[in-house]
Amino acid sequence: MTSPRSNSAESKNRIAIRVWLGIVTLAIFALVIVGGATRLTDSGLSITEWKPIHGVIPPLSQAEWEEELELYRQIPEYQQINEGMSLSEFKYIYWWEWAHRLLARGVGVLFGVPLLFFWVAGRIAPRLKLPLVGILALGGLQGFIGWWMVSSGLVDRVDVSQYRLATHLTLACIIFAAIIWVSRGLAHYSSDAAPSATSRRYAGLIAIMVLVQIYLGGLVAGLDAGLAYNTWPLMDGAVVPANLLSMKPLWANFFENAKTVQFTHRMFAYALWLIVLLHMLFSIARGAGTTHARRSVVLFFLVSVQAAAGIITLVNQAPVSWALVHQGMALVVLAFAIAHWRAFVGSYPIEEAGGRAVAAAAR
Repeated sequence: MTSPRSNSAESKNRIAIRVWLGIVTLAIFALVIVGGATRLTDSGLSITEWKPIHGVIPPLSQAEWEEELELYRQIPEYQQINEGMSLSEFKYIYWWEWAHRLLARGVGVLFGVPLLFFWVAGRIAPRLKLPLVGILALGGLQGFIGWWMVSSGLVDRVDVSQYRLATHLTLACIIFAAIIWVSRGLAHYSSDAAPSATSRRYAGLIAIMVLVQIYLGGLVAGLDAGLAYNTWPLMDGAVVPANLLSMKPLWANFFENAKTVQFTHRMFAYALWLIVLLHMLFSIARGAGTTHARRSVVLFFLVSVQAAAGIITLVNQAPVSWALVHQGMALVVLAFAIAHWRAFVGSYPIEEAGGRAVAAAAR
């Protein structure tokens, strides 16, 4: 049995860790938005070398700027699309990519240094150590994936591979979701019972569907598929447009055919919206007045706002402002979907210094 003093210390540690993880979450949100702007401004290939340490320092002289521009002149994007680009034009795209990389490094420091401090100070419960180290490892992998993505556009292409772009975006969102999952596990929840035995399962399904939809959105961005077929609700004049399966092999259409990729993104959005609607109606019918039911209403509202943002972005041919709103709302929906799912799982149990679970927080 734990003493009030040990419970108080555990509570303070949980609050401190949640504040830290909350700051990291906001930083990752900013990082993804800047990454989206980097893609939308075609800035991602402006830095043609991977310098994890030295790359923190941007060009500081005219000679250094000319050297960076000369490196850019060697890649297909410059030779086939931006030939004759002035130094001032190059600086515009360079600063976007540099800011994205700097933010990525900053997130690594923002996560890694406090993690080390909390660990050494003995303020991290044993059950949290593996998840937090796992998140740190995913962050390191994400840095490699980022360069792997950029390198795909430096030799034979004028842009990065849509496969690698979607992977890079989705891994960022997985890290974002994992941090929210851990952070929400340190919070207290109401004691309201779940509306049904399947509520938790459907909340998990929704969260996973949001991640899949983000991956599909990454494919859309990688193929610039949002710049074509800019009508709604019809697409290319039909509910189901022609030539969706024109590529061989068949599977390639879902990753390389811009029309099919956009159509899949649309259809999956409808499916997600419908599942969230049914989840809300079922939660209200079976658990009216509960916290879970109220959260299901908020989730449906957020998904509906995101759907509207997607439609506005599409019909306006993906202007940067609306495209970033759409991307930002995707993160908001993901964050709330993860928090909603976590509420059915409940908080981490309180642990003694030796790691023995002694009590569980209310759901």
